Amino acid sequence: MVNRTSTLTCPKCGHRQSEEMPDNACVYFYECTGCHALLRPRPGDCCVFCSYGDVPCPPIQTDDATAPRCC
Repeated sequence: MVNRTSTLTCPKCGHRQSEEMPDNACVYFYECTGCHALLRPRPGDCCVFCSYGDVPCPPIQTDDATAPRCC
C-alpha cells in the first residue's frame, strides 16, 4: 500500500508540514509555510518529497518497473 501523505521538513528553518502527494506529477518546487523559502529537489532526487519528506513519493514507494516514474 502506498502512503500518500508525507511531512516535509524545511532545511532552512526546520518547519514541518504534512502534505498530500500527487500520484501523477512530480513536485519540483515547494514554498515552506514557515519561512517561505522555495525548496527544490536535491541533486539525484526526483521531487521535494524524496528530498525533504519523511515518506518518498508514490512512484518511488512502489519501485515497480511498470509504474509511471515521477520524472
